[in-house]
Amino acid sequence: MRHRLLGPTGLRVSELFLGAMTFAGPDEARKMIDLYADAGGNVIDTASAYGASEEVLGDLLRHRRDRFVLATKYTLSRDARDPNAGGSHRKNLALSLEASLRRLRTDYVDLLWVHAWDPYTPIEETMRALDDAVRAGKVLYVGASNLPAWLVSRANALAEWRDWTAFAGVQVRYSLLRRDIERELLPMAEASGMSVAAYGALAGGVLSGKYVGAAPTGARLDPASLTARDHEVARAVREVAGDLGVTASQVAIAWTRARSRVVHPIVGARDAGQLADNLGALDVTLPADALVRLDAAAPFEVGYPADVNGGSRPWLFGDGEDRFEGRG
Repeated sequence: MRHRLLGPTGLRVSELFLGAMTFAGPDEARKMIDLYADAGGNVIDTASAYGASEEVLGDLLRHRRDRFVLATKYTLSRDARDPNAGGSHRKNLALSLEASLRRLRTDYVDLLWVHAWDPYTPIEETMRALDDAVRAGKVLYVGASNLPAWLVSRANALAEWRDWTAFAGVQVRYSLLRRDIERELLPMAEASGMSVAAYGALAGGVLSGKYVGAAPTGARLDPASLTARDHEVARAVREVAGDLGVTASQVAIAWTRARSRVVHPIVGARDAGQLADNLGALDVTLPADALVRLDAAAPFEVGYPADVNGGSRPWLFGDGEDRFEGRG
């Protein structure tokens, strides 16, 4: 596995991140971490809201903590009865981070994500509190998960003006079935030099072929909720996989990587076997005709204003636009 820089920082992160939300137990989790590390992976992503995930990681990484880039998240409520136990304000950040550090058995996390948008807390408060955590040595880098592009841009502008720590990356949902980030978030990240940690590449298992035929036991999705489009896209993924001699999951993950170099898919699995299959996506290079077939199966319109700001625009640049090289 190759490594890239995390956004505009000097931190080296692997092409694929390991998601720890679906860890089933310590024994299987240990196998998965070993498998991922042996493949060259070094980023493990968890959250304060992922059940016992942090405790499991804290135990399994005791003797090799510094080998990994450990990422966790805060914002979601820690106690439904306490109005201050959720949100991205300073109090919740401080208490949630301290609890995560105890569970993870470490005195710092490499990357702390704001897990969700809290519209009631000024972004100035969040960014200043995050910067304080960085200056205290409890956090090394910060990121934004599930926040709108305009808010991330505003947050990083504030950080630049006030010499605070800026978001180095965004964590977002992204798959062939859910391409929304191509409107604003992905172009923003590319233009700003930010990394994109993409979760949900398999769209809840739909693109892995999990819902072909009888519904799987314990499935997170209700098969009745799947649309004709969902099935059509899943069928296209399976066909491409069959042509290439790989699995559907590998094709779905490879597609997200092919869209942009800044994208780092988060691979989550229930066991080591499934993880090994997902890691196989690193060896899959989708040919141009396969990308065309997949895109055609899941057409996507970026909408306004991107649709009026792209392509040839002689009314803006005149007749010589095709002879203008710009900064390239």
